[in-house]
Amino acid sequence: MHKPSSLRWRLLWNLALLLVLLMVASGMSAYWNGREAADTAYDRTLLASARTIAAGLTEVDGSLSANVPYVALDTFAYDSAGRIYYQVNDIDQKLISGYENLPGPPPGTPRTDDYPALARFYNATYQGQAVRVVSLLKAVSEPNMNGMAEIRVAETDEARVSMARSLMADTLLRLGMLAIGALLLVWFAVSAALRPLERLRTAVEERQPDDLRPLPLVEVQLEFGPLVRSINHFTERLRGQFERQAQFIADAAHELRTPLAALKARLELGLRAEDPATWRSTLETAAQGTDRLTHLANQLLSLARIENGARAIAEGGAQLLDLSQLARELGMAMAPLAHARGVALALEADEPVWLRGEPTLLNELLSNLVDNALAHTPPGGNVILRVTAPAVLEVEDDGPGIPLDERDRVFERFYRRSQQGLGSGLGLAIVGEICRAHLAQISLHDGEPTGLKVRVSFVAG
Repeated sequence: MHKPSSLRWRLLWNLALLLVLLMVASGMSAYWNGREAADTAYDRTLLASARTIAAGLTEVDGSLSANVPYVALDTFAYDSAGRIYYQVNDIDQKLISGYENLPGPPPGTPRTDDYPALARFYNATYQGQAVRVVSLLKAVSEPNMNGMAEIRVAETDEARVSMARSLMADTLLRLGMLAIGALLLVWFAVSAALRPLERLRTAVEERQPDDLRPLPLVEVQLEFGPLVRSINHFTERLRGQFERQAQFIADAAHELRTPLAALKARLELGLRAEDPATWRSTLETAAQGTDRLTHLANQLLSLARIENGARAIAEGGAQLLDLSQLARELGMAMAPLAHARGVALALEADEPVWLRGEPTLLNELLSNLVDNALAHTPPGGNVILRVTAPAVLEVEDDGPGIPLDERDRVFERFYRRSQQGLGSGLGLAIVGEICRAHLAQISLHDGEPTGLKVRVSFVAG
C-alpha cells in the first residue's frame, strides 16, 4: 500500500519548491539587472577613456598623430579585473595607434542617446574573448585635413560579469535566508494548527469501544469544525444503528426462545408417552413448530439482506427493472399456494412500469405482501396484485383488514395485531424496510368493499 504522506512535509515541500522557483527567477533577474547596471557604469568609463584619447589627437606634417596619455587607461586599473584594448584610426580609417583588428561596430549599430557624443556601444569578440567596445567619432578640422577620426576602446567582460554575479549572489543569499525563515515559520505555524487534531486523536484513542459520545468542539479551529461535526453525525448514526441492532437481537432472541422452549417441552412430553398415536401427534406438532421457526429464521435473514441491499442502492448499484414483470413472475410462483388455500389470485399489469431498485429486495417485498394477503383472506376470497403507472404497486385482499388505530404500528418489528397472535410480526416490517431503502412511500387503505389495500409508490425510473 502507498504510505500516506505527512501534511506538514507536503506543505513544506510545496512551499520550498515554490521558493526555489522564485529564487531561480529572482537570481536570473538580478543577474541581468546587474549586468545592465555594470554596462551602464563601465560604459561611462569606456567613453571617458575614448574622449581622453580623442583629446590627444594632433596634426603633424599633414598626418594625424595620437598622443595616448596614461590617464586614459589608468581609470580601469583600480576597478577592473579585465584587459583594456584601444585603437585609433585616422580620417581614412588607417591605424595610427593601438591594437590591430579591433572589431568595428556592426552595421546598423545606433548612436547612444545617453551621452552627448558621437559614440556607439556594442559587444564583440576579440582574440577569443568577449569584449565591450565603444566607438567614438572625433571631428578633425585642420588646414590640411578635414574628416572624422575614430577611437575604439574595448574592455573584456570579467569585471561586468563579476559585478552581475555579485549582485545575483547577494540577492540569492537574501532570498535564501528569507526562504529558510519562511519555512521555519510555516513549520511552527502548521504544528500549532495541527495541535487540536492531535488532541482529538488522543481523545478518540483513549475512549472505550462502546463510548460513542460526540467529540468536543472546544479549541478547534474554524476549518476543522465541519470535520468534527461530520464525525459526530456519523457517530450518532452509528450509535443509533448499534441500538437498533441490540434491540433487534434482544427481540429475536425472545421470539426464538419461546417457540423453541415450547417445541422442546412438547417433544419431552411425547417421549414420556407410550402410545404410538401420541408419538405421531407430537411429531406433527413439532413439524408445524419447526415450519414456523424456519419461517421466522428466513424473515430474520431477510432483514439482514435488506441492509446489504440498501447499501448497494445507496452506492449506485440499483438496476433498471420492470415492476410489471416482477409482479407477473411472483404471481406465477404464488399461484399454487393461493389455489391450495382456495383464494383467487389475480394480476393487473398490462404495460411495463420501469423503476430503479434491487431485484432481490423487490421480490421479497412482493412475496411478503402477497403472502400476508393470502394468509388473511378466507377461502373463496380474492387477492389482486395491481401495477400502474408511473410506479405504483397495490395488493388488495378480502380479509378482515386492519383497524385505523393499528395501521401505524404494523410496520414495527415483532408487532402482532391484538386480534391475531399468529405470525412472527416481521412481514410488514420487512416491507417497510425495503420501501425505505428504495425511497418509496407505503400506505394502508380500506379494500373495496371490504379488506385491506396496501399501496407502495416508487420513484419512477
